[in-house]
Amino acid sequence: MINDKNLKTYLTSDVVNYYQYLEQLQPAEETLIKRLRHQLPTMKMLDLGVGGGRTTKHFFPLVQDYIGLDYSVAMIEACQQRFIHSNQPIKLMVGDARDLSQFADNSFDFILFSFNGIDYISHEHRLTTLQEISRVGKSGGYLFFSSHNLQAIEKAFNWQHHLSLNPFKTYVDLIMFAFLRGFNPSITYQIIKQKNYAILRDESHNFRLRTYYIRASEQIKQLQSNFDNIQVYSWKTGLELTTNHDLIGCSEMWLYYLCRIK
Repeated sequence: MINDKNLKTYLTSDVVNYYQYLEQLQPAEETLIKRLRHQLPTMKMLDLGVGGGRTTKHFFPLVQDYIGLDYSVAMIEACQQRFIHSNQPIKLMVGDARDLSQFADNSFDFILFSFNGIDYISHEHRLTTLQEISRVGKSGGYLFFSSHNLQAIEKAFNWQHHLSLNPFKTYVDLIMFAFLRGFNPSITYQIIKQKNYAILRDESHNFRLRTYYIRASEQIKQLQSNFDNIQVYSWKTGLELTTNHDLIGCSEMWLYYLCRIK
Protein backbone atom coordinates (compact mmCIF):
# COMPACT_ATOMS: atom_id res chain seq x y z
CA MET A 1 0.00 0.00 0.00
CA ILE A 2 1.12 3.55 -0.72
CA ASN A 3 1.01 4.69 2.88
CA ASP A 4 3.05 1.69 4.12
CA LYS A 5 5.86 2.47 1.69
CA ASN A 6 5.85 6.08 2.83
CA LEU A 7 5.90 5.05 6.49
CA LYS A 8 9.04 3.00 5.87
CA THR A 9 10.71 6.16 4.55
CA TYR A 10 9.63 8.14 7.60
CA LEU A 11 11.23 5.53 9.84
CA THR A 12 14.68 5.78 8.25
CA SER A 13 17.39 7.57 10.22
CA ASP A 14 18.38 10.09 7.54
CA VAL A 15 14.80 11.30 7.08
CA VAL A 16 14.16 11.43 10.83
CA ASN A 17 17.37 13.43 11.33
CA TYR A 18 16.31 15.86 8.62
CA TYR A 19 13.01 16.64 10.36
CA GLN A 20 14.50 16.64 13.84
CA TYR A 21 16.57 19.75 13.14
CA LEU A 22 14.00 21.85 11.27
CA GLU A 23 13.04 24.92 13.27
CA GLN A 24 11.51 27.73 11.23
CA LEU A 25 7.82 28.31 10.65
CA GLN A 26 6.70 28.82 7.07
CA PRO A 27 5.18 32.20 6.11
CA ALA A 28 1.62 30.85 6.03
CA GLU A 29 2.07 29.42 9.54
CA GLU A 30 3.29 32.79 10.77
CA THR A 31 0.18 34.36 9.23
CA LEU A 32 -1.99 31.87 11.11
CA ILE A 33 -0.40 32.66 14.45
CA LYS A 34 -0.97 36.37 13.90
CA ARG A 35 -4.57 35.71 12.93
CA LEU A 36 -5.36 33.48 15.93
CA ARG A 37 -3.07 35.13 18.47
CA HIS A 38 -5.95 36.14 20.77
CA GLN A 39 -7.64 32.71 20.58
CA LEU A 40 -4.66 30.35 20.85
CA PRO A 41 -4.24 30.74 24.65
CA THR A 42 -7.70 29.21 25.16
CA MET A 43 -7.37 26.44 22.57
CA LYS A 44 -6.81 22.71 22.82
CA MET A 45 -4.58 21.81 19.85
CA LEU A 46 -3.91 18.59 17.96
CA ASP A 47 -0.69 18.75 15.90
CA LEU A 48 -0.89 15.94 13.31
CA GLY A 49 2.25 14.68 11.58
CA VAL A 50 4.34 16.44 14.18
CA GLY A 51 7.56 14.89 12.85
CA GLY A 52 10.65 16.05 14.69
CA GLY A 53 8.88 18.89 16.47
CA ARG A 54 9.31 21.88 14.17
CA THR A 55 5.80 23.17 14.90
CA THR A 56 5.84 21.98 18.52
CA LYS A 57 8.52 24.53 19.33
CA HIS A 58 6.29 27.39 18.19
CA PHE A 59 2.74 26.31 19.06
CA PHE A 60 3.19 24.50 22.38
CA PRO A 61 3.94 27.73 24.32
CA LEU A 62 0.94 29.51 22.76
CA VAL A 63 -1.97 27.12 23.36
CA GLN A 64 -3.76 26.00 26.50
CA ASP A 65 -3.39 22.28 25.79
CA TYR A 66 -1.18 20.61 23.17
CA ILE A 67 -0.96 17.06 21.76
CA GLY A 68 1.53 16.12 19.03
CA LEU A 69 0.81 12.99 16.97
CA ASP A 70 2.79 11.10 14.32
CA TYR A 71 2.51 7.61 12.82
CA SER A 72 6.28 7.17 12.79
CA VAL A 73 7.60 5.83 16.09
CA ALA A 74 11.06 7.11 15.16
CA MET A 75 9.72 10.65 14.62
CA ILE A 76 8.00 10.71 18.00
CA GLU A 77 11.14 9.42 19.70
CA ALA A 78 13.18 12.15 18.01
CA CYS A 79 10.63 14.76 19.03
CA GLN A 80 10.67 13.55 22.63
CA GLN A 81 14.44 13.73 22.67
CA ARG A 82 14.37 17.23 21.25
CA PHE A 83 12.21 18.53 24.12
CA ILE A 84 13.55 16.30 26.87
CA HIS A 85 14.70 19.33 28.85
CA SER A 86 11.48 21.31 28.43
CA ASN A 87 10.29 23.06 31.59
CA GLN A 88 6.80 21.69 30.96
CA PRO A 89 5.95 18.15 29.83
CA ILE A 90 4.85 17.96 26.20
CA LYS A 91 2.31 15.29 25.28
CA LEU A 92 3.52 13.40 22.20
CA MET A 93 1.82 10.26 20.89
CA VAL A 94 2.23 7.65 18.18
CA GLY A 95 -0.98 7.60 16.18
CA ASP A 96 -2.51 7.65 12.72
CA ALA A 97 -4.54 10.56 11.34
CA ARG A 98 -6.78 8.09 9.50
CA ASP A 99 -7.98 6.62 12.79
CA LEU A 100 -8.21 9.06 15.68
CA SER A 101 -10.37 6.73 17.79
CA GLN A 102 -8.24 7.47 20.86
CA PHE A 103 -9.88 10.90 20.91
CA ALA A 104 -13.53 11.64 21.69
CA ASP A 105 -15.79 13.67 19.43
CA ASN A 106 -15.45 17.45 19.72
CA SER A 107 -12.08 17.29 21.49
CA PHE A 108 -10.02 20.02 19.81
CA ASP A 109 -10.37 23.71 19.02
CA PHE A 110 -7.49 23.75 16.55
CA ILE A 111 -6.02 20.98 14.39
CA LEU A 112 -2.80 21.49 12.42
CA PHE A 113 -1.49 19.13 9.73
CA SER A 114 1.60 20.90 8.42
CA PHE A 115 4.35 20.13 5.92
CA ASN A 116 1.93 18.38 3.57
CA GLY A 117 1.54 15.42 5.90
CA ILE A 118 -1.90 14.66 4.51
CA ASP A 119 -0.30 14.07 1.08
CA TYR A 120 1.39 10.80 2.05
CA ILE A 121 -1.69 8.60 2.25
CA SER A 122 -4.04 7.29 -0.43
CA HIS A 123 -6.97 9.25 -1.85
CA GLU A 124 -9.50 7.13 0.04
CA HIS A 125 -7.61 7.53 3.31
CA ARG A 126 -7.28 11.28 2.71
CA LEU A 127 -11.06 11.57 2.72
CA THR A 128 -11.24 9.36 5.82
CA THR A 129 -8.69 11.59 7.54
CA LEU A 130 -10.72 14.71 6.81
CA GLN A 131 -13.79 12.99 8.29
CA GLU A 132 -11.84 12.02 11.41
CA ILE A 133 -10.54 15.56 11.81
CA SER A 134 -14.09 16.86 11.53
CA ARG A 135 -15.23 14.36 14.17
CA VAL A 136 -12.58 15.15 16.79
CA GLY A 137 -12.66 18.88 16.09
CA LYS A 138 -15.19 21.12 17.80
CA SER A 139 -17.86 22.81 15.73
CA GLY A 140 -16.49 26.23 14.87
CA GLY A 141 -12.93 25.07 15.48
CA TYR A 142 -10.10 25.44 12.99
CA LEU A 143 -8.27 23.09 10.62
CA PHE A 144 -5.07 24.37 9.04
CA PHE A 145 -3.04 22.18 6.68
CA SER A 146 -0.82 22.30 3.63
CA SER A 147 -0.96 20.23 0.46
CA HIS A 148 0.99 19.91 -2.79
CA ASN A 149 -0.31 21.93 -5.71
CA LEU A 150 -0.98 19.90 -8.87
CA GLN A 151 -0.75 23.03 -11.01
CA ALA A 152 2.90 23.41 -9.99
CA ILE A 153 4.00 19.87 -10.80
CA GLU A 154 2.03 20.00 -14.07
CA LYS A 155 4.66 22.37 -15.46
CA ALA A 156 7.43 20.01 -14.44
CA PHE A 157 5.99 17.34 -16.75
CA ASN A 158 6.25 19.66 -19.76
CA TRP A 159 9.77 19.29 -21.18
CA GLN A 160 9.47 22.61 -23.01
CA HIS A 161 9.09 24.37 -19.66
CA HIS A 162 12.66 23.33 -18.81
CA LEU A 163 14.27 25.09 -21.78
CA SER A 164 16.06 28.39 -21.18
CA LEU A 165 18.84 30.55 -22.57
CA ASN A 166 21.15 29.20 -19.87
CA PRO A 167 22.52 25.88 -21.22
CA PHE A 168 23.66 24.64 -17.81
CA LYS A 169 20.25 25.33 -16.24
CA THR A 170 18.55 23.65 -19.19
CA TYR A 171 20.78 20.59 -18.79
CA VAL A 172 20.09 20.29 -15.03
CA ASP A 173 16.35 20.85 -15.47
CA LEU A 174 16.11 18.25 -18.22
CA ILE A 175 17.96 15.73 -16.07
CA MET A 176 15.39 16.29 -13.30
CA PHE A 177 12.62 16.01 -15.89
CA ALA A 178 14.05 12.65 -16.97
CA PHE A 179 14.05 11.41 -13.36
CA LEU A 180 10.49 12.62 -12.83
CA ARG A 181 9.24 10.85 -15.94
CA GLY A 182 11.30 7.76 -15.13
CA PHE A 183 9.72 7.39 -11.70
CA ASN A 184 6.24 8.11 -13.12
CA PRO A 185 6.23 6.31 -16.49
CA SER A 186 2.45 6.29 -16.85
CA ILE A 187 2.06 10.04 -16.32
CA THR A 188 2.49 12.51 -19.17
CA TYR A 189 1.93 16.24 -19.40
CA GLN A 190 -1.31 15.73 -21.32
CA ILE A 191 -2.60 13.22 -18.76
CA ILE A 192 -1.79 15.37 -15.75
CA LYS A 193 -3.48 18.40 -17.31
CA GLN A 194 -6.76 16.47 -17.22
CA LYS A 195 -6.49 15.34 -13.59
CA ASN A 196 -7.82 17.04 -10.48
CA TYR A 197 -5.40 15.09 -8.29
CA ALA A 198 -2.56 12.63 -8.82
CA ILE A 199 -0.23 10.52 -6.70
CA LEU A 200 3.35 10.86 -7.93
CA ARG A 201 6.87 10.01 -6.96
CA ASP A 202 8.63 13.37 -6.78
CA GLU A 203 12.11 14.41 -5.72
CA SER A 204 11.21 14.43 -2.01
CA HIS A 205 13.82 12.37 -0.17
CA ASN A 206 15.29 11.11 -3.44
CA PHE A 207 12.02 9.95 -5.00
CA ARG A 208 11.30 7.58 -2.11
CA LEU A 209 7.89 9.05 -1.30
CA ARG A 210 4.61 8.81 -3.16
CA THR A 211 3.04 12.24 -2.93
CA TYR A 212 -0.53 13.41 -3.45
CA TYR A 213 -0.91 16.55 -5.59
CA ILE A 214 -4.25 18.33 -5.93
CA ARG A 215 -5.67 21.42 -7.58
CA ALA A 216 -6.93 24.07 -5.15
CA SER A 217 -10.44 23.94 -6.62
CA GLU A 218 -10.61 20.17 -6.02
CA GLN A 219 -9.24 20.49 -2.48
CA ILE A 220 -11.97 23.00 -1.67
CA LYS A 221 -14.58 20.52 -2.95
CA GLN A 222 -13.16 17.79 -0.70
CA LEU A 223 -13.52 20.07 2.31
CA GLN A 224 -17.00 21.44 1.72
CA SER A 225 -18.98 18.56 3.23
CA ASN A 226 -17.36 18.88 6.68
CA PHE A 227 -15.84 22.37 6.71
CA ASP A 228 -16.76 25.92 5.74
CA ASN A 229 -15.16 29.39 5.54
CA ILE A 230 -12.40 27.78 3.47
CA GLN A 231 -9.45 30.05 2.73
CA VAL A 232 -6.30 29.37 0.74
CA TYR A 233 -2.90 30.86 1.55
CA SER A 234 0.37 31.17 -0.32
CA TRP A 235 3.09 29.00 1.14
CA LYS A 236 5.80 31.50 0.18
CA THR A 237 4.23 34.81 1.19
CA GLY A 238 1.60 33.80 3.73
CA LEU A 239 -0.94 35.97 1.89
CA GLU A 240 -4.46 34.77 1.20
CA LEU A 241 -5.35 33.89 -2.38
CA THR A 242 -8.74 35.54 -2.68
CA THR A 243 -9.78 35.14 -6.31
CA ASN A 244 -10.18 32.26 -8.76
CA HIS A 245 -7.53 33.94 -10.90
CA ASP A 246 -5.10 33.75 -7.97
CA LEU A 247 -5.86 30.06 -7.40
CA ILE A 248 -5.67 29.04 -11.06
CA GLY A 249 -2.52 31.05 -11.71
CA CYS A 250 -0.63 30.00 -8.59
CA SER A 251 2.40 27.82 -9.39
CA GLU A 252 3.74 27.38 -5.85
CA MET A 253 4.58 23.78 -5.00
CA TRP A 254 2.18 23.72 -2.09
CA LEU A 255 -0.63 25.76 -0.56
CA TYR A 256 -2.14 26.16 2.91
CA TYR A 257 -5.83 25.77 3.67
CA LEU A 258 -7.63 27.28 6.66
CA CYS A 259 -11.22 26.25 7.36
CA ARG A 260 -13.79 26.06 10.14
CA ILE A 261 -15.24 22.75 11.30
CA LYS A 262 -19.00 22.46 10.79
